[in-house]
Amino acid sequence: VSRQKRKEKRQKRKLERQAQLGQNVEGIACKKVRSEIHPSALRLIIDCSFDHLMLLRDVKKLNKQIRRCYSENRRAIHPVQFYLTSHDGQLKSNMDEYDKGWINWKDIHINSEHYKDLMKSEDLVYLTSDSPEVLRELDETKAYIIGGLVDHNHHKGITYKQALDLGIRHAQLPLGSFVKMNSRKVLAVNHVFEIILAYLEKKDWKEAFFSVLPQRKGAVPIDETGEAPTEVSFTLDEADHLLDSDSDSGDDAEQIELGKEQHNNDK
Repeated sequence: VSRQKRKEKRQKRKLERQAQLGQNVEGIACKKVRSEIHPSALRLIIDCSFDHLMLLRDVKKLNKQIRRCYSENRRAIHPVQFYLTSHDGQLKSNMDEYDKGWINWKDIHINSEHYKDLMKSEDLVYLTSDSPEVLRELDETKAYIIGGLVDHNHHKGITYKQALDLGIRHAQLPLGSFVKMNSRKVLAVNHVFEIILAYLEKKDWKEAFFSVLPQRKGAVPIDETGEAPTEVSFTLDEADHLLDSDSDSGDDAEQIELGKEQHNNDK
Protein backbone atom coordinates (compact mmCIF):
# COMPACT_ATOMS: atom_id res chain seq x y z
CA VAL A 1 0.00 0.00 0.00
CA SER A 2 2.73 2.44 0.95
CA ARG A 3 4.56 1.66 -2.30
CA GLN A 4 1.39 2.37 -4.26
CA LYS A 5 0.91 5.65 -2.42
CA ARG A 6 4.47 6.73 -3.13
CA LYS A 7 3.98 5.87 -6.79
CA GLU A 8 0.77 7.91 -6.92
CA LYS A 9 2.50 10.81 -5.19
CA ARG A 10 5.36 10.80 -7.71
CA GLN A 11 2.88 10.65 -10.57
CA LYS A 12 0.93 13.58 -9.12
CA ARG A 13 4.10 15.69 -8.77
CA LYS A 14 5.09 14.79 -12.32
CA LEU A 15 1.71 15.88 -13.69
CA GLU A 16 1.87 19.11 -11.68
CA ARG A 17 5.31 19.92 -13.10
CA GLN A 18 4.15 19.16 -16.64
CA ALA A 19 1.08 21.32 -16.19
CA GLN A 20 3.15 24.21 -14.84
CA LEU A 21 5.70 23.89 -17.62
CA GLY A 22 2.93 23.70 -20.20
CA GLN A 23 1.33 26.86 -18.86
CA ASN A 24 4.62 28.72 -18.98
CA VAL A 25 5.38 27.60 -22.52
CA GLU A 26 1.85 28.37 -23.68
CA GLY A 27 1.93 31.79 -22.04
CA ILE A 28 5.25 32.66 -23.68
CA ALA A 29 4.10 31.35 -27.07
CA CYS A 30 0.81 33.25 -26.95
CA LYS A 31 2.57 36.45 -25.92
CA LYS A 32 5.07 36.05 -28.76
CA VAL A 33 2.38 35.41 -31.37
CA ARG A 34 0.29 38.37 -30.23
CA SER A 35 3.29 40.70 -30.41
CA GLU A 36 4.24 39.56 -33.93
CA ILE A 37 0.82 39.86 -35.59
CA HIS A 38 0.07 43.25 -37.11
CA PRO A 39 -3.16 43.21 -39.14
CA SER A 40 -3.08 45.08 -42.44
CA ALA A 41 -5.73 47.60 -43.41
CA LEU A 42 -5.56 46.27 -46.98
CA ARG A 43 -8.79 44.66 -48.17
CA LEU A 44 -8.52 41.54 -50.31
CA ILE A 45 -11.68 40.41 -52.07
CA ILE A 46 -12.45 37.12 -53.78
CA ASP A 47 -15.12 37.96 -56.36
CA CYS A 48 -17.49 34.98 -56.51
CA SER A 49 -19.79 36.48 -59.15
CA PHE A 50 -18.72 33.92 -61.79
CA ASP A 51 -20.55 31.05 -60.13
CA HIS A 52 -22.91 30.59 -63.09
CA LEU A 53 -19.97 30.12 -65.48
CA MET A 54 -18.50 27.12 -63.66
CA LEU A 55 -19.20 23.41 -63.54
CA LEU A 56 -19.72 21.92 -60.09
CA ARG A 57 -16.32 20.20 -60.14
CA ASP A 58 -14.68 23.60 -60.62
CA VAL A 59 -16.81 25.17 -57.90
CA LYS A 60 -15.50 22.47 -55.56
CA LYS A 61 -11.93 23.41 -56.49
CA LEU A 62 -12.68 27.08 -55.83
CA ASN A 63 -14.10 26.10 -52.44
CA LYS A 64 -10.81 24.37 -51.55
CA GLN A 65 -8.81 27.40 -52.68
CA ILE A 66 -10.95 29.75 -50.58
CA ARG A 67 -10.43 27.53 -47.55
CA ARG A 68 -6.70 27.68 -48.15
CA CYS A 69 -6.86 31.50 -48.30
CA TYR A 70 -8.79 31.61 -45.04
CA SER A 71 -6.29 29.32 -43.32
CA GLU A 72 -3.26 31.27 -44.56
CA ASN A 73 -4.77 34.61 -43.57
CA ARG A 74 -5.52 33.36 -40.06
CA ARG A 75 -1.85 32.58 -39.45
CA ALA A 76 -0.28 35.45 -41.42
CA ILE A 77 1.91 38.04 -39.72
CA HIS A 78 0.01 40.79 -41.53
CA PRO A 79 -3.49 39.34 -42.10
CA VAL A 80 -5.62 41.28 -44.57
CA GLN A 81 -9.24 42.33 -44.30
CA PHE A 82 -10.66 39.30 -46.14
CA TYR A 83 -13.90 39.53 -48.14
CA LEU A 84 -15.95 37.03 -50.13
CA THR A 85 -18.48 38.86 -52.30
CA SER A 86 -21.38 37.59 -54.44
CA HIS A 87 -21.31 34.51 -52.21
CA ASP A 88 -24.30 32.44 -53.27
CA GLY A 89 -25.39 29.71 -55.68
CA GLN A 90 -23.30 26.58 -56.24
CA LEU A 91 -20.41 27.81 -54.12
CA LYS A 92 -22.52 28.49 -51.04
CA SER A 93 -24.32 25.15 -51.46
CA ASN A 94 -21.01 23.30 -51.77
CA MET A 95 -19.60 25.03 -48.70
CA ASP A 96 -22.73 24.05 -46.78
CA GLU A 97 -22.35 20.45 -47.92
CA TYR A 98 -18.60 20.25 -47.36
CA ASP A 99 -18.55 21.83 -43.90
CA LYS A 100 -21.20 24.13 -42.51
CA GLY A 101 -18.60 25.39 -40.04
CA TRP A 102 -17.73 28.16 -42.50
CA ILE A 103 -20.55 30.25 -41.03
CA ASN A 104 -18.46 30.47 -37.85
CA TRP A 105 -15.26 31.60 -39.59
CA LYS A 106 -13.59 34.54 -37.88
CA ASP A 107 -11.93 37.62 -39.36
CA ILE A 108 -13.69 37.33 -42.71
CA HIS A 109 -16.55 39.22 -44.32
CA ILE A 110 -18.83 36.93 -46.33
CA ASN A 111 -21.40 38.83 -48.37
CA SER A 112 -24.02 37.89 -50.95
CA GLU A 113 -23.72 41.43 -52.34
CA HIS A 114 -21.41 42.38 -55.21
CA TYR A 115 -18.22 44.20 -54.21
CA LYS A 116 -19.33 47.33 -56.09
CA ASP A 117 -22.20 47.64 -53.60
CA LEU A 118 -19.89 47.26 -50.60
CA MET A 119 -16.87 49.39 -51.49
CA LYS A 120 -16.20 52.82 -52.95
CA SER A 121 -15.29 52.56 -56.65
CA GLU A 122 -12.16 54.66 -56.13
CA ASP A 123 -10.85 52.10 -53.62
CA LEU A 124 -11.15 49.09 -55.95
CA VAL A 125 -8.31 47.52 -57.96
CA TYR A 126 -8.98 44.36 -59.97
CA LEU A 127 -5.98 42.02 -60.28
CA THR A 128 -6.03 40.71 -63.86
CA SER A 129 -3.30 39.63 -66.25
CA ASP A 130 -4.98 41.41 -69.15
CA SER A 131 -4.41 44.80 -67.57
CA PRO A 132 -1.64 46.91 -69.14
CA GLU A 133 -0.93 48.35 -65.69
CA VAL A 134 1.67 46.65 -63.50
CA LEU A 135 1.29 46.66 -59.72
CA ARG A 136 4.56 47.91 -58.20
CA GLU A 137 3.44 48.64 -54.64
CA LEU A 138 0.47 47.65 -52.51
CA ASP A 139 -1.65 50.52 -51.22
CA GLU A 140 -3.17 49.45 -47.92
CA THR A 141 -6.02 51.93 -48.35
CA LYS A 142 -7.23 49.98 -51.41
CA ALA A 143 -9.38 46.90 -51.90
CA TYR A 144 -7.77 44.41 -54.31
CA ILE A 145 -10.01 41.94 -56.13
CA ILE A 146 -9.15 38.37 -57.16
CA GLY A 147 -11.52 36.75 -59.64
CA GLY A 148 -12.99 33.57 -58.13
CA LEU A 149 -13.16 31.66 -61.38
CA VAL A 150 -11.86 28.19 -62.20
CA ASP A 151 -12.56 28.27 -65.91
CA HIS A 152 -9.95 26.24 -67.83
CA ASN A 153 -9.24 29.48 -69.74
CA HIS A 154 -12.70 29.35 -71.32
CA HIS A 155 -13.44 32.90 -70.26
CA LYS A 156 -10.17 34.68 -70.97
CA GLY A 157 -10.27 38.41 -70.32
CA ILE A 158 -13.54 38.36 -68.39
CA THR A 159 -12.14 39.97 -65.23
CA TYR A 160 -10.45 42.76 -67.21
CA LYS A 161 -13.70 43.39 -69.07
CA GLN A 162 -15.59 43.56 -65.78
CA ALA A 163 -13.14 46.15 -64.44
CA LEU A 164 -13.54 48.24 -67.61
CA ASP A 165 -17.34 47.97 -67.55
CA LEU A 166 -17.45 49.13 -63.93
CA GLY A 167 -14.88 51.86 -64.47
CA ILE A 168 -12.56 50.64 -61.71
CA ARG A 169 -8.78 50.43 -61.61
CA HIS A 170 -7.01 47.25 -62.69
CA ALA A 171 -3.47 45.89 -62.57
CA GLN A 172 -1.45 42.72 -62.91
CA LEU A 173 1.14 41.44 -60.47
CA PRO A 174 4.75 42.04 -61.66
CA LEU A 175 5.39 38.33 -62.13
CA GLY A 176 7.09 38.73 -65.51
CA SER A 177 9.67 41.11 -64.06
CA PHE A 178 10.98 38.57 -61.57
CA VAL A 179 9.99 35.06 -62.62
CA LYS A 180 10.44 32.83 -65.64
CA MET A 181 8.27 29.72 -65.64
CA ASN A 182 8.31 26.63 -67.85
CA SER A 183 4.54 26.27 -67.74
CA ARG A 184 1.71 28.72 -68.36
CA LYS A 185 1.72 31.83 -66.19
CA VAL A 186 -1.48 30.93 -64.41
CA LEU A 187 -2.00 30.93 -60.68
CA ALA A 188 -4.79 29.59 -58.53
CA VAL A 189 -6.82 31.96 -56.36
CA ASN A 190 -4.97 30.85 -53.22
CA HIS A 191 -1.57 31.45 -54.86
CA VAL A 192 -2.48 35.06 -55.67
CA PHE A 193 -3.84 35.53 -52.16
CA GLU A 194 -0.69 34.08 -50.57
CA ILE A 195 1.62 36.19 -52.76
CA ILE A 196 -0.14 39.32 -51.45
CA LEU A 197 0.27 38.09 -47.86
CA ALA A 198 3.95 37.31 -48.50
CA TYR A 199 4.58 40.74 -50.00
CA LEU A 200 3.02 42.45 -46.99
CA GLU A 201 5.49 40.54 -44.83
CA LYS A 202 8.62 40.69 -46.98
CA LYS A 203 8.10 43.96 -48.91
CA ASP A 204 9.84 42.28 -51.82
CA TRP A 205 8.01 40.89 -54.87
CA LYS A 206 10.73 38.42 -55.81
CA GLU A 207 10.79 36.89 -52.33
CA ALA A 208 7.00 36.85 -52.25
CA PHE A 209 6.72 35.00 -55.57
CA PHE A 210 9.36 32.41 -54.74
CA SER A 211 7.95 31.68 -51.29
CA VAL A 212 4.59 30.78 -52.87
CA LEU A 213 5.00 29.54 -56.45
CA PRO A 214 4.72 25.75 -56.77
CA GLN A 215 7.94 23.99 -57.69
CA ARG A 216 6.35 21.92 -60.41
CA LYS A 217 5.75 25.05 -62.51
CA GLY A 218 9.53 25.32 -63.00
CA ALA A 219 9.76 28.89 -61.70
CA VAL A 220 13.24 30.45 -61.80
CA PRO A 221 14.27 34.05 -61.07
CA ILE A 222 15.06 36.52 -63.83
CA ASP A 223 18.40 38.27 -63.34
CA GLU A 224 19.14 41.95 -63.90
CA THR A 225 19.56 41.42 -67.65
CA GLY A 226 16.02 40.14 -67.92
CA GLU A 227 17.12 36.58 -68.63
CA ALA A 228 16.74 33.46 -66.52
CA PRO A 229 20.18 32.14 -65.44
CA THR A 230 21.26 28.74 -66.72
CA GLU A 231 22.20 27.65 -63.22
CA VAL A 232 19.80 28.61 -60.46
CA SER A 233 20.88 28.65 -56.83
CA PHE A 234 17.60 30.17 -55.67
CA THR A 235 15.57 27.36 -54.15
CA LEU A 236 11.85 26.95 -53.64
CA ASP A 237 12.07 25.03 -50.38
CA GLU A 238 9.57 27.41 -48.81
CA ALA A 239 7.02 26.35 -51.41
CA ASP A 240 7.12 22.63 -50.63
CA HIS A 241 4.15 22.87 -48.31
CA LEU A 242 2.01 24.13 -51.18
CA LEU A 243 2.40 21.12 -53.44
CA ASP A 244 -0.49 19.16 -51.95
CA SER A 245 -2.92 22.07 -52.02
CA ASP A 246 -1.75 23.00 -55.49
CA SER A 247 -2.65 19.55 -56.77
CA ASP A 248 -6.20 20.21 -55.59
CA SER A 249 -6.45 22.89 -58.22
CA GLY A 250 -4.81 21.01 -61.05
CA ASP A 251 -2.94 22.51 -64.00
CA ASP A 252 -6.04 22.75 -66.13
CA ALA A 253 -8.01 24.44 -63.37
CA GLU A 254 -5.64 27.20 -62.41
CA GLN A 255 -7.39 30.31 -63.39
CA ILE A 256 -5.79 33.64 -62.69
CA GLU A 257 -3.32 34.51 -65.43
CA LEU A 258 -0.78 36.93 -64.07
CA GLY A 259 2.46 38.60 -64.96
CA LYS A 260 2.86 38.53 -68.71
CA GLU A 261 6.36 39.53 -69.79
CA GLN A 262 6.76 43.15 -68.70
CA HIS A 263 9.70 44.24 -70.83
CA ASN A 264 7.58 46.23 -73.26
CA ASN A 265 5.40 47.71 -70.54
CA ASP A 266 8.36 48.66 -68.42
CA LYS A 267 10.12 50.58 -71.17
